[in-house]
Amino acid sequence: MENHKIALAIATSQGEDARFFLEELAKENASLRREQESQQLLIKHLKEENEYYRKQLFGPSSEKRHTETIPTTQLNLIFNEAEVVVSSPVVETEEPEKGSEAKPEPKKRGRKPLPANLPRKEERTSPSKTCSCCGKDRVCLGVETSEQIDVQPAKVIVKQTVREKLVCKNPDCDEFEKVETAPLEPQIIPQSLATPGTLAHVITAKYADGSPLYRQESQFLRMGIEISRGTLANWVIKAAEACYTVNELLLEELRAGPAANMDETPLQVLNEPGRKNTDESRMWVARGGPPERPVVIFRYSPSRSGKVASDILGSFQGFLQTDGYIGYELIGKRPGIRHLGCLAHVRRKFFDVEKINKGSPRKGVAREALDIIKEIYAVERKADHLEMDPDQRKALRQEEAKPLLDKLKAHLDTYKDSAPPKSLLGKAIAYALNQWDLLLVYLEDGILRPDNNAAENALRPFVVGRKNWLFAASTRGAEASAILYSIIETAKANGLEPYAYLRFLFTELPKAKLEADIRALLPQYVDRNRLAENS
Repeated sequence: MENHKIALAIATSQGEDARFFLEELAKENASLRREQESQQLLIKHLKEENEYYRKQLFGPSSEKRHTETIPTTQLNLIFNEAEVVVSSPVVETEEPEKGSEAKPEPKKRGRKPLPANLPRKEERTSPSKTCSCCGKDRVCLGVETSEQIDVQPAKVIVKQTVREKLVCKNPDCDEFEKVETAPLEPQIIPQSLATPGTLAHVITAKYADGSPLYRQESQFLRMGIEISRGTLANWVIKAAEACYTVNELLLEELRAGPAANMDETPLQVLNEPGRKNTDESRMWVARGGPPERPVVIFRYSPSRSGKVASDILGSFQGFLQTDGYIGYELIGKRPGIRHLGCLAHVRRKFFDVEKINKGSPRKGVAREALDIIKEIYAVERKADHLEMDPDQRKALRQEEAKPLLDKLKAHLDTYKDSAPPKSLLGKAIAYALNQWDLLLVYLEDGILRPDNNAAENALRPFVVGRKNWLFAASTRGAEASAILYSIIETAKANGLEPYAYLRFLFTELPKAKLEADIRALLPQYVDRNRLAENS
């Protein structure tokens, strides 16, 4: 800078032309400096993005921060779960009694009792009944009983239906020598080798446990039964088509509820008319219905258009909770619908900032936002622990959560202008502020939650299964999968074991003639005693 001043002084003494020349050089130098700063900022953003995508691809997928313990519910997502559990045991704690301020006492470590409904096979042993010292008989003072789990491999049996054929031999009878055969019971797939139990086994393995049909083909072969993958696929599709009316009734239940959560995820479908095999389709999910009778609906579509969500909701009126995808905006403005945002998506973006920006001031800004969000969720945990009803929960949120949300808003406003718009922090702040009015809606009713996790959790079994089977072979297969996922996830949401429910449904559905009969078979309304008898 001093050299520039000296040169300028010399130029002044030598004439205006030289002075003009140096001023132009100074302007060019300032322009180059601005360009260099812009390039350096771009390089910083690109490095940040590269680190983000590298972490997404190769890093752990858990959104737990380093100060938080991985809960046991997430250990099933870790490949080396046995080593993790052994090296980092999670200590469970008893919850204190309501109204108690005492800190929870740790649970006594030990084995939990095995379920009482499991069948028992007793093996009784005894030491020598004769005393080794005096030779007299010893007296039994009681017994000690220990229990272990004994898993026996699945076995296949052949169900034979023997139908008698009767004939009248009275020559004076109008039905003389007329043969009558006992009718077959109605079948979910007529003239199929598969019983309701077999269908339930195959479909539960594929849609609840993520085991694709080619693996099941191998498993059947190990049991001595040769069933091709094509046959298994045909069973799945025909069973789903037989459940079409069940799915439509579930959709009615969803539309009758006071609130619904929606989400969607990519799905690759081969042999879609007019589309390439590499084109991306979508599996949509909606969770709603009456709170005490939840419903989960899946819907396949080649489109991500908001029209698909609108078609699923139909005549629904109430609270609709989604992420920030623009396709939901028009639905949220429909008369009778109150649109909510998702605090978990806001948290996720600040979590990415904290994870990537080590040692950067941006990490501190993100960390403070995450700490406030953690306090907001602590209010929800408090309401859950105290088993508050919706009115009590709403009052608690107004008292404790709203001030925290105001604090978070003030924090975001403080840094919204200084955070570079293209940085992860800038994007996180912009997303949160753009969604802000929608984020506050959950304060209006105690039946609502601050996030859209209900939909994401409903979608998770599909996402896990997709890692095994990768794509759907046809639109017919994708539609069948949507129906079966809807039934299975609704059964799980209502506390039913999927295999037991499907076995019952596939047994009773062919006998149901009226809509009322079919509705009585829905997971929300099924008679649990009938379900137990069918097991």
